[in-house]
Amino acid sequence: MTTFRTLMAVSLVLGLAACGFKLRGQVSELPFERVYIRAPAGQTIGSDLERVISTHTRVKVVNKAEKSEAIIQIVHATKEKRILSLSESGRVREFELIYRVAARLLDAHNAELASLQEIRLTRILPFLDAQELAKAAEEEMLYKDMQKDAVQQILRQVSAVTSAR
Repeated sequence: MTTFRTLMAVSLVLGLAACGFKLRGQVSELPFERVYIRAPAGQTIGSDLERVISTHTRVKVVNKAEKSEAIIQIVHATKEKRILSLSESGRVREFELIYRVAARLLDAHNAELASLQEIRLTRILPFLDAQELAKAAEEEMLYKDMQKDAVQQILRQVSAVTSAR
């Protein structure tokens, strides 16, 4: 009976590997050896993107665009917050947090290889006046989580564009 279970487990793993399944968070290899990241000043998404590329791929992140094969340019990364619902007394009950990122893939001469799709991520933040400080910390944590998701999506888009070329 244990042989049958082992055989089934092995066949399941092989089947998933054969179809290209990857766990969330795993970065595909990029077909570049050197990449430069251009991000707006004051935004941490550029450093997050650099960290993920450096630690999860064999691609080297260079500090000059002239030394790169490709440039990942973050056009904009914006945070938005809007009221989602109000209580009967007119107090805010929920906010919707929105994180938008637009990026482009350029070659070393700044010619556009691909305009990547804008990424729009949303989260719901329940709100109570009594927990205002805790909710501010939770809001920042949710924005960081959305930024991590955006970095993964940017890398998947770059990988898809370059493999289609």
